[in-house]
Amino acid sequence: MPEGDTVFHTAANLRDALVGQTLTRCDIRVPQYATVDLSGNTVAEVISRGKHLFIRVGQASIHSHLKMDGSWRVSPKGKPVRNAHKIRIMLEAGDIQALGIDLGVLEILDRETDMDAVAHLGPDLLGDDWDPTLAVANLTTDPDRPLAAALLDQRNLAGVGNVYANELCFLFGRLPTSPVSSLTDPLRLVSQAQKMLWANRTRTNRTTTGNTRRNQDLWVYGRAGEPCRRCRTPIRRAESSDEDRVTYWCASCQR
Repeated sequence: MPEGDTVFHTAANLRDALVGQTLTRCDIRVPQYATVDLSGNTVAEVISRGKHLFIRVGQASIHSHLKMDGSWRVSPKGKPVRNAHKIRIMLEAGDIQALGIDLGVLEILDRETDMDAVAHLGPDLLGDDWDPTLAVANLTTDPDRPLAAALLDQRNLAGVGNVYANELCFLFGRLPTSPVSSLTDPLRLVSQAQKMLWANRTRTNRTTTGNTRRNQDLWVYGRAGEPCRRCRTPIRRAESSDEDRVTYWCASCQR
């Protein structure tokens, strides 16, 4: 599931493949931008900001957000792609191609003002602007708000998605529905969130347990009905109407 670490890793891959290269093809398959052709321009930068990604080309900026199912794939030019009908943008430079697939957001912005699109975000857990004190101030502005919802609000801190929200709630012994005010040390929580994303920023498969083995990498997320790794109580699961989010927790370890 794309979260801040996934986007950071994706940006690094695109940066290695594209920066300094001149685009020989730019095929945008979104009606609003279908006539935009950035071919002939040089890729200057690839930047991640929370869950947002920007590819700066010439005077333009390709802004994308992966949402739930999106991805960027870098491969040799001409390599066949499964589900090609889901490609939203195709970039080619030299002997490589970069494909934006099933992107939740794709737009072409003016490079000089592209950061306006993310001006509402809180401090980026993986960015140079990371400020744990500001993140705590944002998080605790509404003390009655459910903890998981507050963690997922990118205006508080940018980069936490549903996996990390569930895992952090478990690690701090709080139900996802517990109010933010139930935290005894919110600074410790946001610091732990930053450490977890930072540790996973270069991994293809993230881990929050410290164990990278298959089916040993997460505490509660995706483990409904399986025994808690601490107390053996079956992990519970609930669905939310909020963007179809799913919550996982241990009824014994989390209060």
